[in-house]
Amino acid sequence: MLTSLARSALTRAQPIISIAARPSSTRTLWSSLRRSFATEVDQSGDTFHIRFRDNDFASHKCEPIPLEATTTKKELVDLFRTMVAIRYLESACDQAYKSKLIRGFCHLSTGQEAVAAGMEAAITKEDAIITAYRCHGFALTRGQSATAIIAELMGKETGSSKGKGGSMHIFGPEFYGGNGIVGAQVPLGAGVALAQKYMGLNAMTFSLYGDGAANQGQVFEAYNMAKLWDLPVAFVCENNLYGMGTSAARAAASTQYYTRGDYIPGIRVNGRDALAVKAGCTYARDWTLSGKGPIVMEMVTYRYGGHSMSDPGTTYRTREEIQNMRSNSDPITGHKQRLEEFGVLSAEEMKAIEKEIRAEIDQAVKDAKAAREPDVKELYTEIYCKGTEPVRARGCAPDEVHTY
Repeated sequence: MLTSLARSALTRAQPIISIAARPSSTRTLWSSLRRSFATEVDQSGDTFHIRFRDNDFASHKCEPIPLEATTTKKELVDLFRTMVAIRYLESACDQAYKSKLIRGFCHLSTGQEAVAAGMEAAITKEDAIITAYRCHGFALTRGQSATAIIAELMGKETGSSKGKGGSMHIFGPEFYGGNGIVGAQVPLGAGVALAQKYMGLNAMTFSLYGDGAANQGQVFEAYNMAKLWDLPVAFVCENNLYGMGTSAARAAASTQYYTRGDYIPGIRVNGRDALAVKAGCTYARDWTLSGKGPIVMEMVTYRYGGHSMSDPGTTYRTREEIQNMRSNSDPITGHKQRLEEFGVLSAEEMKAIEKEIRAEIDQAVKDAKAAREPDVKELYTEIYCKGTEPVRARGCAPDEVHTY
């Protein structure tokens, strides 16, 4: 539970929805985020046998996720490196935006790194991911370089979408974006899963959306079709407790997003612990590939920044609340404690890794800044698949006509 001091500070500040005013389900999630890392470990060589806490998972119409899991030194270090890389990447994007090197929309995932890192650790490169506009971390884990991601945000020709997509439209191998329309990627994810099933692939899709998009009608339409055809898709709600300036408790009649599939089973996962995320995603992957059809997942997490760069993030919650989450439930800090307690890495070794990754991200920024902007003729490329182009395409104005 929140400390009495933190609770008192939050109550005095009187946010739009205070902790005490939250529905019990939301209040429970909030409290469980504070100490959000597995306890009890048994080491055998380079393998660690760990036990999660009872409230790290919850289930709806399916067997619970096992509380015991194994991990290795390599996996623990890889998860640490991935989360640190995402954190530094987002920090670099934040600074570049404030320096006006990045324009337009920009949504950062600082604080949510465990979701992308843990998910990638549970799947194969043949599996697919599609998400909304808070997508930079997923693009990185799917194989895009930091240089390509930052260059895309800066509108450079070396960007992952050749500088034509920007922050919300980044793609990669079996990574279908980066999508700007709220909730629109959810049925697209079902479509990717339909293709996987149609072609007989041993692969599945994670179709992610935020708690702010969870009330969109197309989400429930996708649920229906996915279950009707038993598609290999996991619908993942990244519940960071706030939509665009609104607490989830004020926008949703039910904040138990993992139960919203009704006839579709669901699981809730502690999204602040990379190992818990991996365990949940492994469960979801096995479920969908066993022919049982779709599953709904809820990743309970928290974003430190605002909804986007134009949102200070403090008009609907207090600074004390944000600091409390940073201090008590940061996914990277908790993982570092685990690495040190397990004897995997010393504090000095972790600092060396952080320094190495920071240097890589700094170089990526320099390379992106040095790249050229795309040629104007690129405005008309890749609108249609090759061979399907019309004779002409109109530009921004009626008198602008491009002939293919």
